[in-house]
Amino acid sequence: MKRDLEMDLLRSFVAVAAHRNFTRAAEAVGRTQSAVSLQIKRLEDIVEKRLFERSRQSVSITQTGEALLVYANRILAANDAALSHLQRPEAAGLVRIGAPDDYATFLIPPLLSALAKEHPRLQFEVTCDNASDLLPMLKQGQLDVVIATHRPDAVAGQIARHEPLHWVASPDFMDDPDEPLSLVLFPAGCVCREIALDALKSIDRSWRITYSTRSIGLMEKALADGSAVSAMEASVMPSGLRVIDGTTGLPPLSEVVISVHQSSPCEAHVSLAANFLLTKLGQGELQAVS
Repeated sequence: MKRDLEMDLLRSFVAVAAHRNFTRAAEAVGRTQSAVSLQIKRLEDIVEKRLFERSRQSVSITQTGEALLVYANRILAANDAALSHLQRPEAAGLVRIGAPDDYATFLIPPLLSALAKEHPRLQFEVTCDNASDLLPMLKQGQLDVVIATHRPDAVAGQIARHEPLHWVASPDFMDDPDEPLSLVLFPAGCVCREIALDALKSIDRSWRITYSTRSIGLMEKALADGSAVSAMEASVMPSGLRVIDGTTGLPPLSEVVISVHQSSPCEAHVSLAANFLLTKLGQGELQAVS
């Protein structure tokens, strides 16, 4: 007889997949570490396959775990949407959202469109800036929800997902390792910028910043002539650019963590919107708008 995937087990599984750490996952779901470990063991018994590889230093997700994560996010999203519709069908009010320009351009519009269809009385106001500027605005009560990028070793907020960071450029780009690398980046305070510069410093590669802007549209135009590179996540990379990881003279980049922050305390309609964004951003099949 087939066994059902229990909702509580899936929530703990998604938390471990997001945090890559049992202690932090346990804190996120309000359970002890031993309880979460038992839940993952029960889930592995149900699917009859290992979901995580564990060592003293790290937790990594298996291919089976990656596959289950897609379905787990869908199941949890359907459950939460059903409860939200039944318990708060008249959710209404303004939700002030802060996000970097690339997220606001590529990721946020389809999500807010879907949320508005479920809750037509919700209104949205989006502010674009670096997370380093948006998070203080959240603390000061000027924003309700902030979507931010963090280094894996400096995570804050509720983790939506881990995402690889790539070197990107136009199809015409040709790197000359003997010349300083021309960079097009977001301004100081951007995590992607910091990771890219730290990586270049680690190999003593010379570089110069030729363009610094908060606008992803201007970044795309600045990269169009093939003379410079940038560092971006694949989900927010304009379609006219290509990933150039592995090019001679370009060091590997670490992944980043996308998190959702919400005001505390917050009203019910704000919490609803934040949880919706958290769930949707965490779904592996999320596609950016072109």
